[in-house]
Amino acid sequence: MAIDVVNPRERYAGWVAPLCWLAVALEGFDLVVLGVVLPSLLADKSWGLTPNTASLISVVGLLGVMAGALVVGTISDYIGRRQTMLWTVIAFSVLTLACAFATNPWFFGLLRFLAGLGLGGVLPTALALINEYAKRGRGGSATTTMMTGYHVGAVLTALLGILVIERFGWHWMFVIGALPALVLVPLMWRFLPESSAFLRARAGLSDRPTSDTASATARRSSANPIATLFHHGLGRSTIAFWVTSFMGLLLVYGLNTWLPQIMKSAGYELGAALALLLVLNVGGVLGLLFAGRVADRIGNRRSTIAWFVVAAVFLALLSIKLPGVGIYVSVLLAGVFVFSAQVLVYAYVGHVYPASARGTAMGAASGVGRAGAITGPLIGGWLLTVGLAYPWGFYIFAAVAAIGALCIALVNRDPAPDEPMPLTEDEADRIGARTRH
Repeated sequence: MAIDVVNPRERYAGWVAPLCWLAVALEGFDLVVLGVVLPSLLADKSWGLTPNTASLISVVGLLGVMAGALVVGTISDYIGRRQTMLWTVIAFSVLTLACAFATNPWFFGLLRFLAGLGLGGVLPTALALINEYAKRGRGGSATTTMMTGYHVGAVLTALLGILVIERFGWHWMFVIGALPALVLVPLMWRFLPESSAFLRARAGLSDRPTSDTASATARRSSANPIATLFHHGLGRSTIAFWVTSFMGLLLVYGLNTWLPQIMKSAGYELGAALALLLVLNVGGVLGLLFAGRVADRIGNRRSTIAWFVVAAVFLALLSIKLPGVGIYVSVLLAGVFVFSAQVLVYAYVGHVYPASARGTAMGAASGVGRAGAITGPLIGGWLLTVGLAYPWGFYIFAAVAAIGALCIALVNRDPAPDEPMPLTEDEADRIGARTRH
């Protein structure tokens, strides 16, 4: 007779989506908070901060996020999603609070790096957990819905900066950024469940029905989630996901950093150029609201390829100077496909890898993507320096999106199943108390 894993916290499954959404919103805070406080930091003569030093602090913070994603994703495959989420939120929040008390740019940069280590682990762990609790056939929409928290957090932080900095000072941005943990951590401690898929993987049980030999191989590989990324025919998919994630975040960060300046160099007024950045991000939110539903309907592979292809088309069209409302429509449509294309990559990763390596796969894709997040602004800055940002910047960004589509086309088509196989009585006895805590 077959029985299932005993998971006493599974009754809290309804809490997974809102708690993960709130945790990802904290990463949205980090996306814009440095840009919000930099003018005040540059004006603080006691710090002696220069634009070059400020750029270095930004890169150091992103390096921390990249390292955190690469390491913490794997840790979650060993200690579980629940514990990892708790500790990453605690670490990020405490170190963000410490940023408010930094007395010089070097200490501030160090704190940003350390906070990035915790923050980098939030996204891959939340992505793994949300995929493991998503209803069958709804992984795409669950992922994209969760990622709206990222953009909502970014928008709220920008609005908060307008209300807080002039009246209270830049320090309070980091104090306020740490406060959500006072509510979020107790809620996670009480209501965030561990996934049954992880409990099975920890016990060395396969997610898919296999022969005895294949099952034994899967159990041995589950002890090393990093090795799983390159075994069982997954090596090509792993490299393809890494390259695609690099390209996707290169586009997101490159456009968010330099779109206003590129459009200004094309002859648009500064006010219009800044408005276009807002329109781009509004398009990103709109894209997230329906991209996942499209993926659930036609499949992750086809939808992700389509999203990158259409993003390439609209990015290339931005090289054409359009009158009036035309340019706003073009930027909106570019945002719809560029921003959600990267999120569809995460949704696809969650369906390809087994639970024993899902956190590692998410962390690796997110971590390698962070290298693209650093590269995008550097490419944009170089193009502006040499006077080629318009129109060649958009042609280059379009080529980047096309490379992303090509890489996704190289991913193996067979996904890992979403639902675990039931346990036999002998297997349940072998797991024992390990699955009851």
